[in-house]
Amino acid sequence: MRRLFVLLLISVAAWGQTVNAPTAAAGVVQPNLAPKAQAQSPSSSNIARRENTVIIPAGAKVPLSLQQAISTKNAREGDPVYASTVFPFVLNDHILIPAGTYIQGKITHTERAGHGKGRAEILIHFTTLIYPSGYTVMLPASLQNTPGADDHDVKDKEGTIQQDKNTGSKVEEATKDAAVAGTAGAIAGAAAGGLNGVRYGGLAGLGAGVAWALLKRGPDVKLEVGSSIEMEIQRDIPVDASRIQVVKAGS
Repeated sequence: MRRLFVLLLISVAAWGQTVNAPTAAAGVVQPNLAPKAQAQSPSSSNIARRENTVIIPAGAKVPLSLQQAISTKNAREGDPVYASTVFPFVLNDHILIPAGTYIQGKITHTERAGHGKGRAEILIHFTTLIYPSGYTVMLPASLQNTPGADDHDVKDKEGTIQQDKNTGSKVEEATKDAAVAGTAGAIAGAAAGGLNGVRYGGLAGLGAGVAWALLKRGPDVKLEVGSSIEMEIQRDIPVDASRIQVVKAGS
């Protein structure tokens, strides 16, 4: 009897352990007590970068000085253009582009004057700002104006420089050439046929002189070293203020 009672107690204890122990086979899943990952906050470097960003606005006009001579006589599309700022660009009492900043661009279109018609023209786009610190910023900008130029102007919003009309000068040149050619023709005619020779020789020389002058090419667009030009920014340009050494104007 005692032995039977002991066996009964052992069986009850074993059955209790089987019921209470959670197993994967019984489909019992332990809850995941690990803390959830916290949402990452912006890094301090990103915050600092945003705080240091300043904007050069679209439409800003910056005076430049050309660092090389350009002429439609020998310029080619794709040729580089080099200039530099001659005066700081200031916005809200801060210098965003200091004097002495290098500007790089390229010639995107060039055309010489035709024979007797058409005018020379050239188109320049600026692509890069290079600050005195070496900080480089890509930009879209065009040539807006050529202050002080009296023989060419900017004809459209893209910044195409076009030589002024030269009808008057060509007529004057034609008159001079015609007079010279007419005189030479008259002398030759006189030697060949007396009075009639003078008449016909002079008329022939006059016509040849006018034709020669009007068939010559018109003048080229020429921009000398140091020429004053004006650049216009075409869209907002974000720049890092800490890298351009922004300072308050007058400080």
